[in-house]
Amino acid sequence: MPYFEKENLRMYYEDVGKGDPIITNHGLMEDGTYWRETGVTAALAKKYRVISIDMRAHGRTIVKKEPYGYDADTMAQDFDDIADFLGIDKFHLLTHATGGMVGARYTMKRSDRLLSAMLTDTSSNTQVETPDYREFTEEEKKERAQQAQRAEMFEKASEEEKEKLREAWIEMDLRIPIEDRMAAIKQEPGPFLFKMAEHHESDKMLKIYEGFLRRQDRRAIINFMMNFYSDPDPRIEELRQIKCPTLVLLGEFDVVFLKPSEIMAKEIPDVRHVIMSGLGHMTAIEDPKRTIAEILDFLETVEQTGRANR
Repeated sequence: MPYFEKENLRMYYEDVGKGDPIITNHGLMEDGTYWRETGVTAALAKKYRVISIDMRAHGRTIVKKEPYGYDADTMAQDFDDIADFLGIDKFHLLTHATGGMVGARYTMKRSDRLLSAMLTDTSSNTQVETPDYREFTEEEKKERAQQAQRAEMFEKASEEEKEKLREAWIEMDLRIPIEDRMAAIKQEPGPFLFKMAEHHESDKMLKIYEGFLRRQDRRAIINFMMNFYSDPDPRIEELRQIKCPTLVLLGEFDVVFLKPSEIMAKEIPDVRHVIMSGLGHMTAIEDPKRTIAEILDFLETVEQTGRANR
């Protein structure tokens, strides 16, 4: 299995196909198989060289010690580092969700190195609001209010208190078997998985998601979550400086990222904005054929015109 190593980082990647390079990453609690198991990688590899990485804290990638680099700027630098390691000058960037937040940050700063950027189901800020995706019961509303209150208390706590709370959370989380996690997801899939859970092939789709969970280091994931989602600024001025053709793609029911995607689509100069009808957050899992078609059409347009749209 190939790894790229630098300082305390041992990053897993897969490298298939020939042609102009595409570097991919993925969302929270996913890994590079988000693109491979849905057939996206194989479809792209017929014409392109596809390098799929597991991000820091995810999949088979290991950060051996502090500093872990669980922030968008450090993880954006990982794109440059692996491209340099593989001798790649310019490349397309294909991202999803949390990985798209990293991709947006990279694109703001390094669009001169990109042939194009594809930002799917994501935002340019790393701290986003989570709107309701269904009608909640009074009991559920009360529980959500209590969760918000606990989060606020955590933010106000001292560093020593935060560390104790982190450890307590991690120890409690590590005791939950994967089977119990999946049962809980089926009962309450949440805003990111609810359209997938409603699908007539939900069992098949959730099996892919279960695979992500089984490959995760839960301690690393929790530490990642506690550090990454910290910037509410969409960075409008930096979006306006992006020079490469950009695809902003998401599902019609991706309630978390509808508004952030509108911002990106409005501010990025050369952009194609695609909202896929009937889909939620996990577009490549929910409808791989349409996702592949949209990506390939965008790439073909970029190749033929140098622009995001014909």
